[in-house]
Amino acid sequence: MKDTFKDDINSGLSADKKSLPSKYFYDKIGDALFVKIMNLPEYYLTRAEFDIFKNQTHDIIDALKIKPDTYFELIELGAGDGTKTKELLKVLSNKNYAFQYVPIDISLNSLEQLDSRLSVELPTVKVAKKQGDYFRVLESLKKSQHPKVVLFLGSNIGNLTDVEAERFIINLSEALNTNDKVLLGVDLIKPAHIVLPAYNDSVGVTKAFNFNLLHRINSELDANFNIDQFSHTPEYSETTGIAKSYIVSDKDQNVTIGALNKTFQFKAGEKIHTETSRKYNDAVLASILKNSALSITAKLLDSKKYFADYILEKS
Repeated sequence: MKDTFKDDINSGLSADKKSLPSKYFYDKIGDALFVKIMNLPEYYLTRAEFDIFKNQTHDIIDALKIKPDTYFELIELGAGDGTKTKELLKVLSNKNYAFQYVPIDISLNSLEQLDSRLSVELPTVKVAKKQGDYFRVLESLKKSQHPKVVLFLGSNIGNLTDVEAERFIINLSEALNTNDKVLLGVDLIKPAHIVLPAYNDSVGVTKAFNFNLLHRINSELDANFNIDQFSHTPEYSETTGIAKSYIVSDKDQNVTIGALNKTFQFKAGEKIHTETSRKYNDAVLASILKNSALSITAKLLDSKKYFADYILEKS
């Protein structure tokens, strides 16, 4: 994992337009910061999708066409703390559905905490956790012939470019069998005054979340980023529906990464792209799905119509 981290940081900071992979936000500190973000008043995304899972649980089950006596695997890509998913797990467990829950996450810390909580809160639910980048874990899904329901929540697909999202959807589609389902949670395109505060909260938790990546590089790769000489700057276009987060150098400066034996130059105002948060509508999603065998069979909205959970089925 460390070699991959090192290679990815080197690649991102060596590019003409510097970037750092958002997947490395998540270590023990990053996990805790993201939990704080999800509870911020500005961060509507989690509340909106939780609204769907809490108040439309039976609608979700009906839309997925799953039956109590047919065993299936409930696979969650990027499970995190599982807050929303537990609402679904409760109903499935209470109604004696035959299934196994397979949470997948890059953070072992998150998986262990989730597994521990579920063993207490929902002891009858069978859990088979898997650590790893869910893009790589997709390959292992092909080995199972059981019916599958894949959860990809929290608008995590929005962290991908449209080209990457299309490729991901094609790979996911190829890992599934006919009639398998995907529950895809996406943030919907909306005005900037709603979106931007979600990525730039008033107390600076999102900033700390982004800067935790610089702290990780300092501690794990022997770097000397001076955090006080960088700023956190999000941007959002209502026209494209794309939000981006940047760490911006406040001055001309050099940063040395000991593990790479390399020094990187930063100009004043130079941006490091850390995260993309694409917002969706029906047309954007249709474009992403067009070359896959997945098609939309249902769409559930939260009460404010900020967020959508689409049900996709493999043909």
